[in-house]
Amino acid sequence: MIVRKRLVSVALAFLAVIPLTLGQALPAQADTIRGMEYWLSTYGFYDAWNVTRGGGVVVSVIDSGIGNVADLGNAVIGGADFSGIGSPDGRTPIGASPDHGTLVASLLAGRGTGANAGVIGAAPEVSLLSASVALGVATDISSDDQIAQAIRWSVDNGATIINMSLTRNSLEWPRSWDDAFLYAFDHDVVIVAAAGNRGTGTEEVGAPATIPGVLTVAGLDANGEASYDASSQGITIGVAAPGEQLVGVAASGQYMTWSGSSGATPLVSGLVALVRASHPGLDAANVIQRVLATATPVGAVPSPTYGYGIINAGAAVSADVPAVEANPLGDLAQWIHLYRRAESTQAPTPDSTVTATPLPLPDEWSQFSGAPTLFQSTNLALPLAFLLGFATLIVLGSIGVIRRVRSVPDVPETEDIEDEPNTPPVL
Repeated sequence: MIVRKRLVSVALAFLAVIPLTLGQALPAQADTIRGMEYWLSTYGFYDAWNVTRGGGVVVSVIDSGIGNVADLGNAVIGGADFSGIGSPDGRTPIGASPDHGTLVASLLAGRGTGANAGVIGAAPEVSLLSASVALGVATDISSDDQIAQAIRWSVDNGATIINMSLTRNSLEWPRSWDDAFLYAFDHDVVIVAAAGNRGTGTEEVGAPATIPGVLTVAGLDANGEASYDASSQGITIGVAAPGEQLVGVAASGQYMTWSGSSGATPLVSGLVALVRASHPGLDAANVIQRVLATATPVGAVPSPTYGYGIINAGAAVSADVPAVEANPLGDLAQWIHLYRRAESTQAPTPDSTVTATPLPLPDEWSQFSGAPTLFQSTNLALPLAFLLGFATLIVLGSIGVIRRVRSVPDVPETEDIEDEPNTPPVL
């Protein structure tokens, strides 16, 4: 029972910052639903679709599972569960907010239900993987481990983009995430994560949005300004996208309105997919650079509110953008080298005794007790005795009285050696 209580608290921490803010279910009228997707025209998605709609790109959605709804058609090509309580294909909605994953997926890759009916996603021809994790409920697998396993599985199953509309609600992240995120970055995968929501009391972004190299997304209101409720602030924010008055499809198939950076994130994941489809030769660093460089800046760039600016899908796909050599959002491997190396590989137990170990000194600087060491005898005592004897001979010779040869003085006492100015300091 103790283990389960701990796991529940961790899962709630993941869920707390990015709540699912739902309105009433909407009537399934085609004109109403498609007309509510204001971001498609305002943020350049229609323009980008003149070039590509994301075909050939695979995006993994690590979330509560993607339900089987008409608006997603055949978008989901595979899945797996990492909680131990979902279905093997990752399609059974689980966790404290089971609709969450389906809503996210519909904003990213919705196919609609007709030419102008239903929800259509930011990249309506991408393929999805459903990696289900249980957040906010008790499981035998910690939330941290579920996420780490889901990332590796996503990479191994062909995802080149991973959507993470979740947060750990802390700046820090576990070591298991070091390896998992590095694995994704080493395989040229772009990870897109939500900034979190101030509306639930979180003022600052939390992991995975704090991990170097991750493309973090802040939320905007319907007027294109920073959303107070649907976005947190932080220096790791990459871009901002619509996060209020969103419409998506729940696992039941109902259309629902909702708000949060959870919804802004799949819009950016869809944008990343459009860039990958239109520029298949670009590596992850330059895909991210295109998204950042073509964003519309707001004030100082980057800022803790808008990052590099507000997304522009049309420009991201078509504009000329100079190439970069490294991910503009940071290098996780370098961060690990700088900050993890000082950490102990094993934390001491509460009753353990920490003993300070002195720095190693050269043998000739060894401390001594009682009889002098070989170094002290050969390098201090004998030369001193020779000088004293030589001085005595000079004195006796100068007065012309040499009656006997004086014996070599004894080795100086320990305290005399310690008083010599050339004696090494006690360290």
